[in-house]
Amino acid sequence: MIWRIFLAFTLIPLVELFLLWKLTTATSLPTTVLLVLVTGFVGSLLARRQGIQAWRRFHLAIGEGRMPGKEIQDGLLIAFAAAMLLTPGLLTDVAGFLLLIPVTREMVRGYLASKLKHRFHLQIGPLSSSRPGEGFSGHADDVVDAEGVHPVDHESSHDRLPPRDGDGLQ
Repeated sequence: MIWRIFLAFTLIPLVELFLLWKLTTATSLPTTVLLVLVTGFVGSLLARRQGIQAWRRFHLAIGEGRMPGKEIQDGLLIAFAAAMLLTPGLLTDVAGFLLLIPVTREMVRGYLASKLKHRFHLQIGPLSSSRPGEGFSGHADDVVDAEGVHPVDHESSHDRLPPRDGDGLQ
């Protein structure tokens, strides 16, 4: 894993430098600098716009009582696209622009979901070792049998009771 990260942080910048050098020799230095600045500016505007739209879809999902999983993933991918677009380089700009296209973002989301699906185990329900139909998995010595009396001060007990049918609501 550490080697992949090392390669990503060394190999990608080297490829970016090579591509920028080739573009500069094919055109000119001002053209290359202008291209990098324009793609960064346009990309940041697009990422901001799509980020705002993703934020609105997130709030809409919350308002509808839905889990905003897709909206969160879109927001993260758009933020990653913005970071790629602000990084000078041709490969990162292409990758950033591709992530801003909803169709390709959907494909990337599906790919990441399939990769992460096999890495995590999801258990829904109580955290116990019992199987369905076996009942409570506790031991017999977990049972507490107690009797007791708790004296109540009736004059101050009304402060601790919840309001009844709208009492105290304004």
